Amino acid sequence: MSATSADRRSILVVAGIGDGSGTGASTARLFAKNGYRVAVISRFAEATHKLAEEITADGGEAAAFPVKTYTHGELQSIFSAIKNQWKDSDIRVALFNVAVLSRKPFLEITEDDIDESMKTNIVAGFAFARESILAFKDLPLLNGQKKGTLIFTGATASVRGNKTTSAFSAGKQGLRALSQSLAKEFGPQDIHVAHSIIDGAIFTKVSTGRRLDDPDWAANPARRLEPDSIAKSYLYLTGQDRSSWTWELDLRPAHENW
Repeated sequence: MSATSADRRSILVVAGIGDGSGTGASTARLFAKNGYRVAVISRFAEATHKLAEEITADGGEAAAFPVKTYTHGELQSIFSAIKNQWKDSDIRVALFNVAVLSRKPFLEITEDDIDESMKTNIVAGFAFARESILAFKDLPLLNGQKKGTLIFTGATASVRGNKTTSAFSAGKQGLRALSQSLAKEFGPQDIHVAHSIIDGAIFTKVSTGRRLDDPDWAANPARRLEPDSIAKSYLYLTGQDRSSWTWELDLRPAHENW
């Protein structure tokens, strides 16, 4: 899908970039290179501003919108700020890449762990989806295909629980169910909703630091997911024509044990 329509530019809103070395940041960079204006939302203020500055220095357009929490009220305010930032542009793609990972045996999980997983993985997903769909729904079709694309980043835990992932999996499976419901409801309204299962470890600064005793993991791209490759899949989703929309992608490295 082209990032321009007549004299109006398209905006990508990406929520969740971590330290700037993973999926959210790679998606922001790639879309900027393809003509999108990029709004970066994250709880990590320093990384949020750094990524926006990097994209701008590289010839793109980006603005940072750090948040303390992903509440309905805060996201509503930020989406309004994004529209005011670029009044001659339309929000056309929104990526919810937010997550909180909890890995504990079931009997060690606290009420706070459950609350944090539900708020971050589900409640925030609802809030982000609402603002995204409100931004899309009154727009004209872009290139005759769709009003906008909403993408959710999932995980192995979205479809399969494991011994220490009960809280995380409950949150991620709830987010997947939300995405499927929205795809069915809003597809007929020309809004494309997609969910991406990321089945494997992503090559980031954090994941590399956890595998210092396994140098082959970092050296062998067949064993881990490249954030830039995931971003290319997300760009592909936005360009799908209305005769063949993907609801769910399942991405994994070639040598993942699945």
